[in-house]
Amino acid sequence: MLRNVMMSLAAGLLAFGLVSTSFAGKFNEVLSIGDKAPAFSNLKGTDDKTYSLAEMKDAKVIVVCVTCNRCPVAVQYEDKFIKFASDYKSKGVVFLAVDANGDEMAAMKQRAEEKGFTFPYVVDADQTVARSYGATVTPHMFVIGQDRTVAYMGAFDADGKPTLSNAVDALLAGKKPEVTETKQFGCGVPYKKVKKAN
Repeated sequence: MLRNVMMSLAAGLLAFGLVSTSFAGKFNEVLSIGDKAPAFSNLKGTDDKTYSLAEMKDAKVIVVCVTCNRCPVAVQYEDKFIKFASDYKSKGVVFLAVDANGDEMAAMKQRAEEKGFTFPYVVDADQTVARSYGATVTPHMFVIGQDRTVAYMGAFDADGKPTLSNAVDALLAGKKPEVTETKQFGCGVPYKKVKKAN
């Protein structure tokens, strides 16, 4: 009897829209696979240009990489990011590195020049991008398909397997990635406290 009551209550709540049927991803409290990619705009890059999702309308696939200058894990992956961006640029893939950890632009420019970044490196000063994508660590990867929905999120690779590039390859071939989520790992994103409006 209790079970019937609970089922009736749940059905009633759903009918009134009080229970959401949309759940966040396995390793993400904000986004799920298939969600529309959160828009962003006017992100200043180390090349003194600004970047927005809308302006990337011609890209077949967009990779948003929440990263930073100082995290040892992110630094360790920089060469892989450079190679990936170089290998996939001609295929219509945009790789965008987003610093959400509070690095100064001068330090970001120095890092980009020293490493020879082959991709835009932009600052997320108010952490809007990181928050809207549910980023928890650096690096945290998000792959956006041509329909501008999230097709993969998590780590660049997992257990030695190139999960991100496999996901991108699948999208370029018009297929759904076999692996859509992996557990991200790295240094935690130091979110600033958001002041509540009075």
